[in-house]
Amino acid sequence: MSTFKELYNEKIVPDLVNKFHYSSKMQAPKLEKIVVNIGVGDGAHESKYIEAAKRELALITGQQPVVTKAKNSIAGFKLREGNPIGVKVTLRGENMYIFLEKLVKIVLPAVRDFRGISRKSFDGRGNYTLGLKEQLVFPEIVYDEIVKVRGMDIVLVTTAKTNEEALELLNGFGMPFRK
Repeated sequence: MSTFKELYNEKIVPDLVNKFHYSSKMQAPKLEKIVVNIGVGDGAHESKYIEAAKRELALITGQQPVVTKAKNSIAGFKLREGNPIGVKVTLRGENMYIFLEKLVKIVLPAVRDFRGISRKSFDGRGNYTLGLKEQLVFPEIVYDEIVKVRGMDIVLVTTAKTNEEALELLNGFGMPFRK
């Protein structure tokens, strides 16, 4: 298989149709989008952190990130409504499959002490959330150029109705779940 999109169409869909007894292959769940988010706590006070996170997320995903702003003011965190607090990218189509392939084949195996990802991170509606502790596991990031080591959230949004369907879909893509 050359790409994850072909893998999905040629292997994963028929497997899902057989396992869940769908009447049509159009009922098989599919990956809708991937949202990659980096929270920048100190970005509210210094714009250099937001700019650095934007640059790194653009390198990782190949797409220009959007700055996220605080919805509410929180005095305890010295945060005002409208302050920048992070950056995010929503990947769809070809970019989504390219990113997923890189995540499964290169990034996750490079994580230190990696024993697989948790099966418990589904939300009940077939979406999966994964957290990475540092952006250094991505091959595009050069250690000497980073301003601060940051974690990120990766949300895989699927059309699956249940967690079981979503688990089978992600297993088909080769996501390394814990045994």
